[in-house]
This record gives sequence, structure tokens and C-alpha cells, in this order.
Amino acid sequence: MLHPDIPGALAGAAIGLLSGGRLRAAVARHTDPPPRQLPVRAAAVASPALLGAATGLTPVAAALGWAALLGVALAFVDGAVHRLPNALTLPAFAGTALLLTAAALLDGRPGVLPRCLLAALALGTLYTALALVAPVGLGDAKLAPTLGALLGWYGWATVFAGLLTGFLLAGLWGAALLLTRRAKGADPLPFGPFMLLGALVAVVLAA
Repeated sequence: MLHPDIPGALAGAAIGLLSGGRLRAAVARHTDPPPRQLPVRAAAVASPALLGAATGLTPVAAALGWAALLGVALAFVDGAVHRLPNALTLPAFAGTALLLTAAALLDGRPGVLPRCLLAALALGTLYTALALVAPVGLGDAKLAPTLGALLGWYGWATVFAGLLTGFLLAGLWGAALLLTRRAKGADPLPFGPFMLLGALVAVVLAA
């Protein structure tokens, strides 16, 4: 993102501003106590604004914005209770798939859809396998196809970049917690927020 798109950023920020209250309510349904308003609202504005600045007012921006808003809710829930509920992961995937299909048709790029599908299947399969052998939850496996489809829009290099960035960020955060003695080696680490951050970074760099 060498030249941020100002109208795209403003549109994303406006949508996030209007959605902040509903996102906090969605998070509150799955957490106790509910999160504070300011962090949720700030993330709800920042995420779609950043993506809008990267992509501009293009057809794919709607899919990215949808995933970003639900991603904010998922990140806060996972951070609080170490769980990614079906009530959020399934609509995230369904909406993303529908909006990506519309974007491909509007943009005259229907050929990108098979790659999006393959990337969704690849990440979903990978995280399902990891859930069987590693401390990665099935909720992460249900989030992965959404991120795979979005990353697949930009190509396989972006898919790998998003995947590796998520693992790198999680590793750095885990190491920081251990070094500061805020966690022990056996303590669980919510992985969903790092999956989402990795995808966000990869899309912004690719757009």
C-alpha cells in the first residue's frame, strides 16, 4: 500500500463506526464480562479503514470489509474465552464467499474464484490437521477457509504470506509472554487474533 486511497479509507472507517455497537453486542453474547466499548469500536473503525485505504472502492472491498468486521468480533471473543463460536465463523465464511463471487463477476475476473476456493480448502484442511496434533482449536479451522478465500484473491504468494505472518506474530507474542513471565509454556494462546492479523498484513501489502 504505497498510495493509500482516502475515499476507501473514509468509507471503511464510516462503516466501522456504524457497526461498532453491534460488534460489541456480538462479542458480549459470548464473553463474560463483556469487553469495554472503546477497544472494540476502535478496532471496528481501524480494520476496514486500513483495508479500504489499501484497496480503494473496488468490488472486493465489500468482502474484505465484511470479514474485517466479523474478524474484530472473533478476535475479541477468542482473546477473552479462547473460542471462536460458530455463530460468528459461519456467517463470516458465507458472507465472504457470496461477496467474493459478486466481486469477481463485477470485476470481470471469474477465473479468480477457483483459486479462492482452493486456498479456502487448503487452509481449512491445514488447520483441521493441526487441530488434531497441536494446540490449535477447531474454531481456528473454521475461520481458516474465510481467510484462505480472501488471501487467494491476491494469489498464492499472499496466501503463504498471510499464513506465515500469523504464525510469526503468534510466536513473537508467546515468546514475549514467556520472557515477561506473564505466561507459562503450557498456557494456551488464542490463535485466532494472530490468524486475522496475519491475513490483514498480507492483504494490505498485496493490495
